[in-house]
Order: sequence, then structure tokens, then C-alpha cells
Amino acid sequence: MTLLATGVDLCDMRRIERTIERFGERFLDRVFTPYERNKAEGRSGPARLGTYAKRWAAKEACAKALGTGFAQGVTQSQIGVENLATGQPILVLTGAAALRLAQLVPAGYEPDLMLSMTDEPPYAFAQVFISVRAG
Repeated sequence: MTLLATGVDLCDMRRIERTIERFGERFLDRVFTPYERNKAEGRSGPARLGTYAKRWAAKEACAKALGTGFAQGVTQSQIGVENLATGQPILVLTGAAALRLAQLVPAGYEPDLMLSMTDEPPYAFAQVFISVRAG
């Protein structure tokens, strides 16, 4: 495997909490995928907030690794965080985010996205690695 890019983000959970309080459903629908919403809403209290904040950090870290930030058509809702049956978080890209990833990958290679997330209130952290392997 060859590493192409990396991105990190540290998120203050209190900022996400204030944004949810201020904008509610409008913010949640614009930023998070239905899968992410279901995951977070299945939890309560600090666990709910931590779920949203870690995913916010993952989206930011991924956008940095893609080299676009949230520009060039890449939006938060195009970067989804899902979980394998083992609980391992994975990134699912759609739209302009998926197109940007395809542009980064050399011909004859397949992308691998690796995501690590954690939270320790009041902070959430995520790190993304984009690597490639021969296809």
C-alpha cells in the first residue's frame, strides 16, 4: 500500500451542541447522512453528542485528506461514516467527494480509506488516511 494523503480534525463537542441547539433539524439534515442520524439518535445524553461530534471531525479530516476542504462541490453530507459489523468505522463517499477521491487514485490502483475516531469530552478527534493498492 502507498499512502496518498492524510487529514486530521479536533472538534469541540460544545460547538456541535450549540449548533444543534440553534439550528436543530436543519443542521442535522444538511450535514449528516440518514445512517449517521440513526446511529446518533439511538444514543442519549453525552453519547449522542459524542456520536455527532466524532462524525463531524471525520468529515473535516476526510475533506482535508481529499485536498478540497468543503469546496469544489464537496459537502459534509457526501462524506458518511458507517460501521462494519465489528464496529470499525468506515467512510462512504458520494457525489463530488467520491469524484475527488477517484481523481487522486492513479490508474490501476484501488483506494483504501482508513478512519480512526475518538472522543474525550469536550473534544472529538478523527484521523483519515487515504492509501492505494494495486487493483
